[in-house]
Amino acid sequence: MTRGNTELGDITPHNIKQLKLLNQVVFPVTYNDKFYKDVLEVGELAKLAYFNDIVVGAVCCRVDTSDQQRRLYIMTLGCLAPYRRLGIGTTMVEHVLKICEEDNNFDNVFLHVQVNNESAIKFYEKFGFEIVEEKKNYYKRIEPADAYVLQKSFRKKDKSESKDGKEQDGEN
Repeated sequence: MTRGNTELGDITPHNIKQLKLLNQVVFPVTYNDKFYKDVLEVGELAKLAYFNDIVVGAVCCRVDTSDQQRRLYIMTLGCLAPYRRLGIGTTMVEHVLKICEEDNNFDNVFLHVQVNNESAIKFYEKFGFEIVEEKKNYYKRIEPADAYVLQKSFRKKDKSESKDGKEQDGEN
């Protein structure tokens, strides 16, 4: 398959069933109705990925404020197998990282990956994610049940820097 046109689109009540179907095919776990209800509320944090106008992937995130940190949690990011290695996953990760950069207030972005999913681990490592923890028995009803937590941390901006990252003139 040649490179085509990849675009991200909003998830709405009119296309949420496409997300459900996609997740059933791509992931070994089932997501409940609350997951899909929540996805409809997060705006830019959830997107369908279109390849030549066909839904082939999706990314769904939420803000997590546990552990005295403000973090972005990638709940799901997946692409149909025949459309992998075409830059669609990269487009979705870059969208998430752009949100973090523009917000400029996240400590990190993180996700869970099944410990045997070497291709996913290598994929995220290309974007600066690192394995920071192993969670035993994270998944129910799938083997292996263990997951790695992959995380990309962001440098906290120094207060003397402006929004564009340039140092402010002036005396301290």
